[in-house]
Amino acid sequence: MDPRLCPDPAVLARAAPAPASTLVIFGANGDLTKRLLTPSLYNLTGAGLLADGFHVIGLDHNERSDEAYRDQLTEAMQSFVADKGGEFSADGIDQRAWGWVRERLSYLTGEFEEAATYERLAARLEDIRRSAGHGNCVFYLATAPRFFGTIVERLAAAGLMRQEGDDFRRVVVEKPFGTDLASAQALNARILGLVEESQVFRIDHFLGKETVQNILALRFANGIFEPLWRRDHIDHVQITAAETVGVEQRGRFYEATGALRDMVPNHMMQLLAMTAMEPPNSFDADAVRAEKAKVVQAIRPLGAAELARDVVRGQYTAGTSKGQPVTGYRNEPNVAPDSGTETYIAMKLAIDNWRWAGVPFYIRTGKRMTLRRTEIAIQFKQAPFAMFRDTPVERLTPNFMVIHIQPSEGISLHLSAKEPGPTLKLSGVQMDFRYADWFKAGPSTGYETLLYDVLVGDATLFQRADNVEAGWCAVQPILDAPVAIEPYAAGSEGPDAADALLARDGRHWLKLA
Repeated sequence: MDPRLCPDPAVLARAAPAPASTLVIFGANGDLTKRLLTPSLYNLTGAGLLADGFHVIGLDHNERSDEAYRDQLTEAMQSFVADKGGEFSADGIDQRAWGWVRERLSYLTGEFEEAATYERLAARLEDIRRSAGHGNCVFYLATAPRFFGTIVERLAAAGLMRQEGDDFRRVVVEKPFGTDLASAQALNARILGLVEESQVFRIDHFLGKETVQNILALRFANGIFEPLWRRDHIDHVQITAAETVGVEQRGRFYEATGALRDMVPNHMMQLLAMTAMEPPNSFDADAVRAEKAKVVQAIRPLGAAELARDVVRGQYTAGTSKGQPVTGYRNEPNVAPDSGTETYIAMKLAIDNWRWAGVPFYIRTGKRMTLRRTEIAIQFKQAPFAMFRDTPVERLTPNFMVIHIQPSEGISLHLSAKEPGPTLKLSGVQMDFRYADWFKAGPSTGYETLLYDVLVGDATLFQRADNVEAGWCAVQPILDAPVAIEPYAAGSEGPDAADALLARDGRHWLKLA
């Protein structure tokens, strides 16, 4: 690698520290806090992006002292050194950086639905305001969704969402944001009746991935791509989010949710929106989010014929994963033996606007698949065959651009090239860009950018109310329709019906293996 092409990574990542603030985590003892939020705070500290006046208050119903809470999160951080398979893994913990975070941790015991909890929280925040000289606060709802509306109501009733002077008050809401269109609309109405849209940050950790953010740079900062990014040159788009894990111990949650609710209105729609949106007039948060909302709102509603033909639901049966036998979904803990919940969903969508008319978007996501992979594949239209009709070529290699989001981030371009030799024989070749080859980056969870953006007030990567509701509107007909569940073996690439979905159009999914 030519070092002249890659400046010092510290320069690339340079940003001003976020304003001094207090982060209040509701659900402080939960898995999300330990596995994702705490490592993210550690990484932000190491990057010098948190100010000296930063504090964390963990709030949950379990009795715990400040010191016990610090010890609990220290043990969690140390466990990541041994665990190389999680979102965050590290060869070692920088004790200076972790010590900085640890000394700013405190704990508050309280029930989310009790007014007394918020009185004690208000007193704690007032103590911090007096000592640190700021009233900035971010409330992070790392709780079960049933508490989202209640917590915001209690915060507002206690005056804790009131912004005075230059101080800000913001609330971060995790997914799932609603369980269908009606519930998402009701939750939006409930929250926005109490606080301003600018105070609400609906988080989707997929949008913290560097490659997802790079879609905007790829499209709008490179003159070679934007002219081609339209129906005249693109044949179709595939968006895949495949997981090798099953439902693990989350059977009770998954029975009421399924792959459609869990992944499509949020993760998959966000990936589609970033891929298909029109150029915003600036990278201002509202300009970007307006374009994202427009493209999701332009998805053609699925009628009865499309629901029967263009949607596939699947459920994994017993099979093999990573060389080990695994059980089927119906034999997982807390799953009904006759469950009709889908663990896989594939669909064909159309976007009714000028740029994408006639270009199908194929979406698939599932559990217990052959590989863990999230990617966006754009297939460009085939070149004419006339020049090559006398060569031993029956079909040119399709030109795919594949944006790899996880587990390894990068971009691949699939091209046709002449094989060495006296005759004109074409073969497929691949050009790869990998982030790890060009940019030095430590282990991260994907939440670092999102947490930093909340602290500085940049809502670009967060969903606005209309974007959330547009996603649910697109999938509501599928939720309402009885669709047969197709079995697929664990460790496979999904049900046969998903392959048939593309085969009817003369296309096929990119192989995961």
